[in-house]
Amino acid sequence: MKFGQLFLIAIILIIDLYVYQAFKFALRNSSEFSQKTATIIYWSLTAFCVLVILSAMIWDIQTWPKFIRTYFTAFVFIIMISKLLILVFMLVDDLTRFVKWCYFKIFPVKQLTDAANGNVLPQGITRSDFLVRLGIFAGALPFVSLLYGMAKGATDYHVRKVKIKLPNLPKGFHGFKIVQISDIHAGSFVTQEPLNRAVGIINELNPDLILFTGDLVNNTNDEVIEHKPALSKLKAQHGVYSVLGNHDYGDYVKWESDAQKVQNLQSLIGHHKEMGWNILLDEHCVVENNGDKISLIGVQNWSTHLRFPKYGSMKKATTDIQYSDFNILLSHDPSHWRGEILKDYPKVDLMLAGHTHGFQFGIEIPYFRWSPVQYVYKEWAGLYQEGSQYLYVNRGLGFLGYPGRVGILPEITLLELECA
Repeated sequence: MKFGQLFLIAIILIIDLYVYQAFKFALRNSSEFSQKTATIIYWSLTAFCVLVILSAMIWDIQTWPKFIRTYFTAFVFIIMISKLLILVFMLVDDLTRFVKWCYFKIFPVKQLTDAANGNVLPQGITRSDFLVRLGIFAGALPFVSLLYGMAKGATDYHVRKVKIKLPNLPKGFHGFKIVQISDIHAGSFVTQEPLNRAVGIINELNPDLILFTGDLVNNTNDEVIEHKPALSKLKAQHGVYSVLGNHDYGDYVKWESDAQKVQNLQSLIGHHKEMGWNILLDEHCVVENNGDKISLIGVQNWSTHLRFPKYGSMKKATTDIQYSDFNILLSHDPSHWRGEILKDYPKVDLMLAGHTHGFQFGIEIPYFRWSPVQYVYKEWAGLYQEGSQYLYVNRGLGFLGYPGRVGILPEITLLELECA
């Protein structure tokens, strides 16, 4: 084992010892049984984290069974986040006491009682006691909410119904229903049940058209194979159309050769087609309904963020296009809208994207919503309008990394087009 790895374990144990003092302090007046039980639970969680981290250092984590890899690592992450939050409050408390100690060493005066100098809160709790308890409460919040997000939020599919009034929509498409899904990330699911249920929900909406805006897998094409029977059941009068997302290209895998990476992508494209999906690779097509037509344009991944690939070409996708009165673009990354579409492609009336997942964490209540992803993407969830052009960003059907969702639920979007 390398020195750096041992140093990491040592840091974790030091943090655990420090945070443990908060629990001892908070439980100092509790029964002996409560104190022993808390101690056993606390150090059992620490032992679990260390064991998982050591195992990941010794064995390739990608060879672990999917369930263990997904949920054990997530549990370690949740425990460490919770302890770090407690650590912040403890550091504030200790720093405050250290400054006061230094002050009285420099200016030796008779120290006033806590009650006289204001160090007692109205309820009789000392400031140290208050900060420690507040720290434990702050650490418990992510611990409970993130565990709930794993148990319930990850597959609590939410249908968002959105009506869009469009002045240039052909009359034949008034009331036309489009279901948009995005970011399935098939490799994150440990069972087939969630996607089977999601497909059932989608089909019950009886959509005229289903549009998928990228990231079918996390890394490799084989992740979707066990879910193909379910995804093949998606039904719409005018079919299912799809594009690729940044994860579909296999860029986050170390391949033995470039040819192997190319073959992986070709196999994934083949899966789209075998499921009956019409994949658009910098292409366009026409959809007809009640004697009228709209155009669908699909581009490969295109992003303004340097860490994400820019494979797509709107120029190629619109070569020889005869724009309809209404035109829909499928493009995985919402930054494409401001990066190119608004300024160079005014004929695109509606762009559909995904990618952000809403960070799988945030707050969405009437008249207020927040997610950390909003500091990276200006358009990160829901419907946006600039002039006569619209963008809808789907929050994603699946999940990546953290196997859950808190506040930002997995989304199935039902877009109903109406003539203005």
